[in-house]
Amino acid sequence: MEGALGRTVMVVPTYNEAENLAWIVERLRRAEPEVDVMIVDDGSPDGTGEIADGLAAADPQVQVVHRSEKAGLGAAYLHGFRVALAQGYDVIGEMDADGSHQPEQLYRLRSALLDADLVIGSRYVPGGSVVNWPLFRRLLSALGNLYVRLLLGMKVRDSTAGYRLFRRTTLEKIDIGSVNVTGYVFQTDMAWRTVQAGLTVREVPIEFVERVRGDSKMSSDVAIESLQRITWWGLRQRTSRVLGALRPVRR
Repeated sequence: MEGALGRTVMVVPTYNEAENLAWIVERLRRAEPEVDVMIVDDGSPDGTGEIADGLAAADPQVQVVHRSEKAGLGAAYLHGFRVALAQGYDVIGEMDADGSHQPEQLYRLRSALLDADLVIGSRYVPGGSVVNWPLFRRLLSALGNLYVRLLLGMKVRDSTAGYRLFRRTTLEKIDIGSVNVTGYVFQTDMAWRTVQAGLTVREVPIEFVERVRGDSKMSSDVAIESLQRITWWGLRQRTSRVLGALRPVRR
């Protein structure tokens, strides 16, 4: 598959993931030996950056990008994407460092990318599932994705998912330099931009497993920011359509 897709790198952002990083990188390298790994660490105070340096020193297919501060998930991914594009990668992926995205299922995304521009590992298509989430968290996530579909008119069922593969041509076409969100709403923004560009988005089922070590980075502030951004995008789109319909037709 490497020959068909070209060079692939998984971007793995980290902040205080010392308990998980070596474990998840080892699983990824074992499951997909052809795939490179780029760890983007936001100055973790728990020693994650040093662990990442050790992994890179021991494996030429692992590299580390050090950032000086925690500036948000989206900012870390955008930094990693720019580095990966500059290094000539053909496929650039996203994956969490906490084990919620199983490297052993990456082959599903890679196979689907053969005829797509963006592939999302989805919890909410047939065959997808979530493990170890309380009912409230499940409802919040499912309703959030329903809200996105209704407000933006986007058919993607799991636009907030963070297990993804982009073709480099996709990232170039949607102009990542103009992306100005840094939090978790980044995931929805990237999916929305891809759809608006007329590109093909495919979803494949994954089993999402809640972390068992370390602390989640999700908070009420993050959820509120996402809701506000998505509402603004939806209202802006509807306003644009209304204004377009009211413009007089030139003869």
